[in-house]
Amino acid sequence: MTDRTLEVKLKSGLQARQAALFVQEANRFSSDIYLEKGTRKVNAKSIMGIMSLAIGRGVEVTLSADGHDEEQAVEALSGIIENEN
Repeated sequence: MTDRTLEVKLKSGLQARQAALFVQEANRFSSDIYLEKGTRKVNAKSIMGIMSLAIGRGVEVTLSADGHDEEQAVEALSGIIENEN
């Protein structure tokens, strides 16, 4: 299992369009991928799960993946979360 704690730097947080792009990217990997905010942990391949976390800019989240491509998944998805655009 690979995990990484990140600060969301997206201007609008991980909402709507950015959440959809995040989920689309997560679905490219075969690993089980999860996003955690506080005590809530959701499947990162679920748009409803991601949206339910209501992740805004500056929020700290933990991204974790378990599978044969876990490191690539965490690296790629971290890039989306830490992007300042």
